Amino acid sequence: MLLVGTFGFVGLVLAAVGIHGVLSYTVTQRRHEIGIRAAMGANHRQMMAMVVGEGMSLVAVGTVIGIVAALILTRFTSTLLFGVTPTDPATFLSVSIIFAAVACFACSFSASKAARVDPLVALRYE
Repeated sequence: MLLVGTFGFVGLVLAAVGIHGVLSYTVTQRRHEIGIRAAMGANHRQMMAMVVGEGMSLVAVGTVIGIVAALILTRFTSTLLFGVTPTDPATFLSVSIIFAAVACFACSFSASKAARVDPLVALRYE
């Protein structure tokens, strides 16, 4: 059980690092656009909401795909489970909530990077 828990935790950390990496790359590529938004009067909260919203929409799509895939693959893992049904709604819900919370935390790092973009530097950069 300790080994399975460790693998699950490592998978969660890898997912968080991947989400942060993708959003960080996106923020870097959209630096000019973010600079224009800041120059036009967007505050830090609006820019953070934009980046976190984009990241969480990707997380929502991935979570739905993951739940559907898990429901399809439960027939292969049903022999390995003891005391839990293969389609236990509490397990699916709790794992989804934990993953969404970790993903939101990972998105906030990239969002803070976007909120700190200086409009003058971003507009001159090309």
